[in-house]
Amino acid sequence: MITWMQKHKKWLVVTIWISTIAFVGAGFVGWGSYDFGKQSASVAVVGEREISVDEHQREYSALYRQYSSIFGEQFNDEMARTLKLSDAALRLAIQKNLILSYADSLGLGVTQKEVIKELLSMNAFFINGVFDKDTYVRVLSQNRTTPTVFEESIKRNILLQKVEQLFKVKSSDEQIERLSSLMFLEDEINIEVLNINNIALDLDLKKVEEFWNKNKFDYLSAQAYDISITKTALLNNIYSDEKLEAEFEVTKYDFKKSDGKLKSFDEAKTDVIRALNVKATKKIALKNYLKAKKAKIDFEANVRVHEDSLDYSASNIKKLSDAAIGAYIKPFLNKNEYISIKMNKKIAPEPLSYEDAKGRVTPVYIQNEKKNLLKKLAKDRLKDFKGENIGYVSRNDVNKIKALNAQEARTFLSALFMQKNKEDIIDLGSKIVLYRINDSRLVKTNAQEQENVKNSIVSLLDNELMNNFVRELEKIYEVRSALDNTSAQ
Repeated sequence: MITWMQKHKKWLVVTIWISTIAFVGAGFVGWGSYDFGKQSASVAVVGEREISVDEHQREYSALYRQYSSIFGEQFNDEMARTLKLSDAALRLAIQKNLILSYADSLGLGVTQKEVIKELLSMNAFFINGVFDKDTYVRVLSQNRTTPTVFEESIKRNILLQKVEQLFKVKSSDEQIERLSSLMFLEDEINIEVLNINNIALDLDLKKVEEFWNKNKFDYLSAQAYDISITKTALLNNIYSDEKLEAEFEVTKYDFKKSDGKLKSFDEAKTDVIRALNVKATKKIALKNYLKAKKAKIDFEANVRVHEDSLDYSASNIKKLSDAAIGAYIKPFLNKNEYISIKMNKKIAPEPLSYEDAKGRVTPVYIQNEKKNLLKKLAKDRLKDFKGENIGYVSRNDVNKIKALNAQEARTFLSALFMQKNKEDIIDLGSKIVLYRINDSRLVKTNAQEQENVKNSIVSLLDNELMNNFVRELEKIYEVRSALDNTSAQ
């Protein structure tokens, strides 16, 4: 799924200029899940506008919810890191601030009346049908923000909407007619589906080794480190209820249930005990770390570790990869222990031997060879193609193609209506579809379908116009980013 998501990342991170304000009702899902340090810090500057860490986090949370709503439980923090969702959030924040800078130059503003109107549209702050100020303040407080910060974000969204309205376009009757002919066209087709799973291959180990030899730099060992390491096991102290209750009062906003509501003391008691033990253990670990750094005590062990075998978090692995030779890494919590490290040596990845790489190379070789055989078979079958007639299909007739799953059928039908040749093949990766178009016809559309076409055209034109507009703004306003390898593009 990761590969598919990376391929369609531009589609998934939709370039919408007005971020939803519905995150309150959703319980700020994902809020604060990306830690950047001090909330007052800036991650980028666009013209005269600063993008704060808090603003970056809001964009990150909105994108995280967007992905989660599409992929459900399959989407998690690890996938977000793989897709560089934080960078995407920063790009979106930069794009919005480019537009806000333009709004500033036009003298556009937002009145308090407009902010109040927006607030009154949010059910999360209502009790018995009436806006409740105490509920408003409490909900924002539970989510670590304030009315001032929240209302400022509302002003920004309203201002973005005002700029967007300046660029609204209308679709012509000719555009609607042309797109209708594309969207509601039906083709009568014959098809044959060839599946890579039905391709037989006699495995030749000599050829596998030859394949590895040509591609050995695709099969590298993991980054390795020679390190000195000391571990401090998490304490298991027992605390009085008075101590626990006092700690809970100070830190209760750290303990939330899955629905975002605060835990009661009884519900959070185990968490509070662990938090106190983590704090106490960290003090001991820091003392040992300083002693080792000053050579007053030795590190417990010298070991070589490979990056792909470490059970550390991504942020802690990054500390290793960023550390200079001879550098000391302060204690960090890993499961139930604090770990201190001295970096002694870094061993760069190098090509694996054939024996070590064979388990990874062989399935790739088999897949490549089978794909080549599948393509050859498709080319040969096309010379005398008959296939099965499945009647007329539109781009929505996913269920008519029994030999393909729903996603494959959608891909095939989308490609079919873009083809110039009446008879050809469409490659779906593990499957190849041979087709022949026997006839085409235009289906009559009703008023609702015409309206859908119109909305599609307007959306396409709006997005294209706004994308071009942002590119022009980048030439006017300087963009400086605190995160590497991230730009507005």
